[in-house]
Amino acid sequence: MKKMHLFSGLALMTVLVTTSCQSENKSSKNIPTNEGSTSSTATKNDLGVSLKSNEIKHNPYAYIPSQCYTKTKFDNKVNNPCFSCHTVGQEPNYIDDSEFQLLADFRSTTRKNPWTNLFKDRSDKVDKMTDDEISQYVNQTNYFTKEGKIELAERLHKLPEAWDFDGNGKWDGFTPDCYFNFDNEGYDRDPSGNDTGWRAFAYSPFLGTFWPTNGSTDDVLIRLPEAMRQDEQGNYSRAVYHLNLSIVLAMIQRKNIAIPETDEKIYDVDLNKNGQLDMATEVVYDWAPLDKRYMHYVGKAKKLQAEAKLHLAAGLYPEGTEFLHSVRYLALNENGQVTLSPRLKELRYAKKQFWNTYFQLKNAALSEIKEAHDFPDRLRRVKGDAEFGLSNGVGWLYQGFIENSEGKLRPQNYEETLNCIGCHSGIGITTDSSFAFPRKLDTSHYQEGWYHWTQKGLAGLKEPKFKDGTYQYTEYLLNNHSANEFRDNDEVVAKFYNADGSIKEAEIKTLHNDIGHLLLPSAERALMLNKAYKVIVEEQSYIYGRDPHIKPVGSSWDIVPLDETTGIEEPIIRN
Repeated sequence: MKKMHLFSGLALMTVLVTTSCQSENKSSKNIPTNEGSTSSTATKNDLGVSLKSNEIKHNPYAYIPSQCYTKTKFDNKVNNPCFSCHTVGQEPNYIDDSEFQLLADFRSTTRKNPWTNLFKDRSDKVDKMTDDEISQYVNQTNYFTKEGKIELAERLHKLPEAWDFDGNGKWDGFTPDCYFNFDNEGYDRDPSGNDTGWRAFAYSPFLGTFWPTNGSTDDVLIRLPEAMRQDEQGNYSRAVYHLNLSIVLAMIQRKNIAIPETDEKIYDVDLNKNGQLDMATEVVYDWAPLDKRYMHYVGKAKKLQAEAKLHLAAGLYPEGTEFLHSVRYLALNENGQVTLSPRLKELRYAKKQFWNTYFQLKNAALSEIKEAHDFPDRLRRVKGDAEFGLSNGVGWLYQGFIENSEGKLRPQNYEETLNCIGCHSGIGITTDSSFAFPRKLDTSHYQEGWYHWTQKGLAGLKEPKFKDGTYQYTEYLLNNHSANEFRDNDEVVAKFYNADGSIKEAEIKTLHNDIGHLLLPSAERALMLNKAYKVIVEEQSYIYGRDPHIKPVGSSWDIVPLDETTGIEEPIIRN
């Protein structure tokens, strides 16, 4: 059987699920760029950033991540960082791109590495920054005003004309509304003490790039649609919301989820699936529609589900689900330990706009194969714009905000946002296009895994395992011989490897019981990586790459050779 193989956006997604394609393309016209627009709320360093056009100035295939241009045969070793993303998807992710662990199957149109920031030497600029300067910078918030308001929301409310894609005088995309004010259950609250709907959760960071030792801290928050936060009468209920979040988690992780003791009679839903309405202490995962085994939401969402206005299926989020992802610098606390900085590098947002059935998702995957076969050199066309967001073709919209050269957050333009799409579509590892929520910590952890990293950090968490019991981070170190795809993390190499390249067993043993031993860099490395990224901010050179390197990366291809093989003989499949 022919594999449904793709490569981080190298294959095309122009033939999309019909219902999503028709609905998501809210604004497909190109309005001419107006670089000279001014506004009383626009800073001088925002004026050159226009969102009025989907013009691509440098990289038309920005959906291919810089990590994909890594040389796997390097330093007399065969390295495999590819297995973390390219694997056999679990239904309804019908993509099997594990073949790309074996072959760098770039097209003639994408062989040239566009991420030229990888090859820059930033030593001089980094050396000119003092530790005090960079520490002061990262510890200043660019999210809140002095009055505690959300600075970017205030600026979007008084919209600069250059950011108004459709010319209607208002911002139609996501407006930040999270206050990062979390209680002992991970719920975010606004200045009046009301729940915003956002809930923080702790998770095992995904392999490679997003480990703090590679340059950034981050967090992820989830918010379900309003109806899933309401009781049957339409009133907000945290108890209802908690149960619906647990039900969604059970569907995403496909396992039972512990809950506070709950009287099922209140909701008329058999949560523990024992055939009667009694006291439940867990949501039991038992969903097999072909065998007439169903699961149900509670509250108002239950009614909408019965009316087919809200959907539930294994491996899928309900429509209206939102994620908020902040990417931050490496701050140092009073003990010199790495933590999240008050300053944001980026604020990333995703919303599931439309529901697709298993059949539709399978059709989308098959359509990609046909597209790649019929038009092997055609670049991918991604619908959307910087104001409304970009579509990944299977129901989700993505939008991002990033620092301007003054350090204020601004919307990303189309080309900058295009970089988000490759990892959130077309690869086998994702669950309904997501990474973090499937990796949420279970209820045996602090606050049952519902907490923000500012409430408790990574240090002391046990190393996650794959389903077969293999340690995930250890497997990555054994096969990639470093802590990132570029293999330029000398600090981790020195800590975890012997001079002959073999692994240090004592360090691995420590890692099993404390992922911070691997994931958290030294204070010295944190300061250097912060400085390296600050150079990119000052240059506003995001379209050339966002990876905070100081020296040029020697492990990346400038031009990928034709028919390049990775040297890997068998793909690693460890979902």
